[in-house]
Amino acid sequence: MPIKGAKGIISYDAMETIRNTNEWLGATARAIGSYPAFALIPHPAFKLMSAWGRVTERSFARMVIKPDWEIPAIAGEDGQDHIVYVEPKLKRPFGDLIHFRVARREPQPRKVLLIAPMSGHYATLMRSTVTSLLPDCEVYVTDWHNARDIPVSEGKFDVEDYTRYLIEFIKHLGPDTNVIAVCQPAPLALAATAILAEEAPESQPLTLTLIGGPIDPDAAATDVTDFGNRVTMGELEHLVIQSVGFKYRGAGRMVYPGLAQLSSFISMNAETHTRAFVNKIFDEGRGTGSEGDKHNRFYDEYLAVMDMTAEFYLSTVERIFKNLEIAQNRFEVEGKKADISKITNVAVMTVEGGKDDISAPGQCVAALDLCSGVPDELKKQHLEPGAGHYGIFAGKSWRLNIRPLVLDFIDEHMARKDNSTPRKRRAIGGAAADCGPDESVGENGKIAV
Repeated sequence: MPIKGAKGIISYDAMETIRNTNEWLGATARAIGSYPAFALIPHPAFKLMSAWGRVTERSFARMVIKPDWEIPAIAGEDGQDHIVYVEPKLKRPFGDLIHFRVARREPQPRKVLLIAPMSGHYATLMRSTVTSLLPDCEVYVTDWHNARDIPVSEGKFDVEDYTRYLIEFIKHLGPDTNVIAVCQPAPLALAATAILAEEAPESQPLTLTLIGGPIDPDAAATDVTDFGNRVTMGELEHLVIQSVGFKYRGAGRMVYPGLAQLSSFISMNAETHTRAFVNKIFDEGRGTGSEGDKHNRFYDEYLAVMDMTAEFYLSTVERIFKNLEIAQNRFEVEGKKADISKITNVAVMTVEGGKDDISAPGQCVAALDLCSGVPDELKKQHLEPGAGHYGIFAGKSWRLNIRPLVLDFIDEHMARKDNSTPRKRRAIGGAAADCGPDESVGENGKIAV
């Protein structure tokens, strides 16, 4: 193990060195290409050199920067703009529960816990999802931390620890909480609800909405499931697990590095990304690029990656994808089974995208069969035709079709609990902006969450 650890440190620092070198090369090219004397030489090469430098420097710099939430002010019915503040409610070593408080507004009846994926990107990936829900909901989000910044002294963090965090967060928010889990956390949100149903039924959420999650990965094959089946756990650990270098607080912690994940994300759709960057360089060279254009908005988030703890990544692959512990209702936390059949009075909804190539149709809807104790009238499923993975929670499909259905689902069961008339949902139009540089990236879901 010491030899492997040493090798991991060299590999991790080598990746950081390559990133840092490219950032420096971009800055150098930008400075040289922008040198005033070259303005006397009417040749486009200098403009292209400066443009390439600007795009390269920005891109490689974003890879180690955690994006800000930057939630816009919410327009109130009184005509005022209400500023949104991000406030931690529970702070834990590996992730916080944060609340988006809308200033000078009474708390909304709909309390939503949005469980963000821990799969290589920060929770800010769901910025547009949060923005679309804020006018009508009191929104809380799980804000996971970058493993490279967590000291080894804080211990391990695997799928069981993740599930315990979810249980604690749901308990803190209370039984009127409406949980929305997107992709990776969907199986563990289901397990957390099952544990609450048995151990603390008074703390169960009111509704559970699972969006594009791998509840049963074997229900429909994708590149993700094929890779998990082809590679052994030993090969996976040898290929992708590295030790954090001395530059960060988590030095020595074994992780699946964000930079390694980013290379796999890009390789899934390399042609589209290449075209997007070439177009951006030419736009900058012509002077038609801008700081807030669609390319920068998308890639500032897409390129910002975080490390996952090795134990979380490996236990996810082994227990969720290979051993199918959730799909076969065999998942245990600290030796106690999270029996999904124990869920009886939580309304469950599943959402899938017809063109989702990460969690294909069939994987998420499997949750409804597992919830055998839930009456049929408390179950709902929706398949969004033509929507990719990203589109079902943050793109046009979410904005125009899925979000209204989710809010109506929440309202229906809030009314059931309160024995009252469902409240009227206020439409927000296009509050959540398109996030992709083009439709193929924005809607087809090439961000692997």
